[in-house]
Amino acid sequence: MDKSKRPFLKSKRSFRRRLPPIGSGDRIDYRNMSLISRFISEQGKILSRRVNRLTLKQQRLITIAIKQARILSSLPFLNNEKQFERTESTSRTAGPRTRNK
Repeated sequence: MDKSKRPFLKSKRSFRRRLPPIGSGDRIDYRNMSLISRFISEQGKILSRRVNRLTLKQQRLITIAIKQARILSSLPFLNNEKQFERTESTSRTAGPRTRNK
């Protein structure tokens, strides 16, 4: 049999199956901060499904829970650590302004 006419063969390399990030006992809720915080980036953004390895239904529930937690102020809308560093470095003089006429 010619090489070009061989059917495509999958490699028999074994791979380790990743565990799902949400177990069957975990409840997706806005009060479950330990679960919700795993799906938020350092900047405070919601991570995508590809990064999280979640199903569509789980991603929707996580997104709703994060938004509810933000509205109820148990979770910040964004991480302001860099913003504070920037405001400290740009100090302005507090003198009165004078107009040139």
